[in-house]
Amino acid sequence: MHTLTTRPPIPIYPLERDEMTGGSSFSIVRSAGELPYEPDVLLPHRKAYYMLVFTKQATGRHWVDAVPYVRQNHALYFSSPSQLLVKEEPTPFWGARIMFTNEFLALQQNAALRHLPLIQNPQNGHELALAPADEAVVDDLLAQLEAEHHRPGEWQHPLLSAYLTVLLTYLSRLYTEQFPGGEPSADQRLLRTYRASIEEHFRERHEVGAYAELLHISAGHLSEVVKAQSGRSAIKHLHERLVLEAKRLLCYTPQSLKEMAFDLGFSDASYFNRFFKRETGVTPAEYRASIRKMYQ
Repeated sequence: MHTLTTRPPIPIYPLERDEMTGGSSFSIVRSAGELPYEPDVLLPHRKAYYMLVFTKQATGRHWVDAVPYVRQNHALYFSSPSQLLVKEEPTPFWGARIMFTNEFLALQQNAALRHLPLIQNPQNGHELALAPADEAVVDDLLAQLEAEHHRPGEWQHPLLSAYLTVLLTYLSRLYTEQFPGGEPSADQRLLRTYRASIEEHFRERHEVGAYAELLHISAGHLSEVVKAQSGRSAIKHLHERLVLEAKRLLCYTPQSLKEMAFDLGFSDASYFNRFFKRETGVTPAEYRASIRKMYQ
């Protein structure tokens, strides 16, 4: 596992311009065992897009937010723009990748996709096993997507959206089966909205009241619903997100404690140090030393 020692903060890679659609918001790529040349992905990075990787045959190991995954055959791996990714080494795989951006999801015909469980990912999953029947359905939909991807014209984008909607809806059903949760109630939707707001604003908003104001509800109601639905206080959700980002920075960047505190919106490094130790039981320096030793 590589860690950064002299590189700048974690890079974010955009989706490259697609030759078939002419845009940079959606792409589908087949792989038939070629060994990719991807030197940059061997270092910590984020992608500025959602990615679904369907593996018929695969080898190697990669990391998502400091969690290792040994790649399996007949599986789906999915990631979102916020996650921190590392691949240990370039390895061939047989399958396909689908990539799309937030801008793609913002299109009117794709708006409903943003609310699917696979995209929301409330259980923080990354891997789905595909049974033979599921893989057959996925293969058929991938073939339809690929055919439209190679057929430019006025109907290309509507059909790509239609096939992708079916695919992501089908995978969302698998997601709910493999990561049980059920259909969300109004209170569960509020919890998801709160967590999404944290994802967007955690660096500059450190108080529950600030999120209640964003959501146009009282802080007391927000705290009550979040506690009832998740078993954890509203402030705990916020602190967990700050700790996750701090762990990413400690593991993958050479930032000093002062730089990290500023990046995460803390007034000074000593306050950040106390916050991190209170939440994790160790200081940032102790965590950095232990996690890098584990990855070596």
